[in-house]
Amino acid sequence: MSSGHDIDTIQQKLQDARDQIRKRIVGQRDVLVQLLVCILADGNALLESNPGLGKTTMVRTIAEVTDLEFSRIQNTPDLMPSDITGTEIIRETEQGRDFVFEKGPVFANVVLADEINRATPKTQAALLEAMQEKQVTAAGETYQLPRPFFILATQNPIDQSGTYALPEAQTDRFMMKILVDYPNYEEERDIVEMFTSGKPQVPIEKVLTRQEIQTAQQYVREVPIADDLRDRAIRLVRRTREEDTIEFGASPRASMALVLASKARAFLFGRSHVASEDLEALAAPVLRHRILLDFRAEREGLTTDDVVQSLFE
Repeated sequence: MSSGHDIDTIQQKLQDARDQIRKRIVGQRDVLVQLLVCILADGNALLESNPGLGKTTMVRTIAEVTDLEFSRIQNTPDLMPSDITGTEIIRETEQGRDFVFEKGPVFANVVLADEINRATPKTQAALLEAMQEKQVTAAGETYQLPRPFFILATQNPIDQSGTYALPEAQTDRFMMKILVDYPNYEEERDIVEMFTSGKPQVPIEKVLTRQEIQTAQQYVREVPIADDLRDRAIRLVRRTREEDTIEFGASPRASMALVLASKARAFLFGRSHVASEDLEALAAPVLRHRILLDFRAEREGLTTDDVVQSLFE
């Protein structure tokens, strides 16, 4: 384990980063914690909400505070895989014509894939390789993506025309599915005031470097978790495969995600070990997109979160 001083410094900087982000983002505390947990655990996140709830602003602000290169991909049905990964172009040089690979928007540290369910399955597959392998293949060549690398994808829950459901193999690659809800009255009033008053946008400082994020990711893996807590996480995931109301349960990847995310949450809050509150807070975000309820649960009006909560208890 690395020296306590380094860890204290990085944990303090993470706290400073949260304070900076809050200057621009009103409310959404749980969403912010879950996004930062995904980054610390080197995982990808799927954000689900109705349009207009500030998802893009939040992701862009996280990138600003952490000195990460940000890019945004607006998914549409006519988006091609090469629009994401990049393409070979012919360039005139003194030696004649040459093929040069022009990198696409996926070559950034934080990639916001907006409305991912509007892209065709072929384009989703190009994103899947980036998420899974941290690399892209184009014209027979493999290119490594910059590190750290995260895909934060958004999707609208409304069953809209022109959307393609994400395949199970792809949703399983997302460490968490984060639900972004409407603000309460006071928060909405603050948001309206912030963006309609004509005051300049609050400046925010960069407080974390890329290198510090990568160091923090190493520290997160070293955070101890008691055997009984680790076993509790595994039993919870295994129960999703035995429960009557669940048609498809979660894979061992969910067990790994829950343990690693819990370590990241403990680290984010400045603790030296995982507590049961970490498991409880993250069980639903880690599992809600990995299980499929059967018709009986849906007939009773149960949500995946309800079922996860009952399994946890």
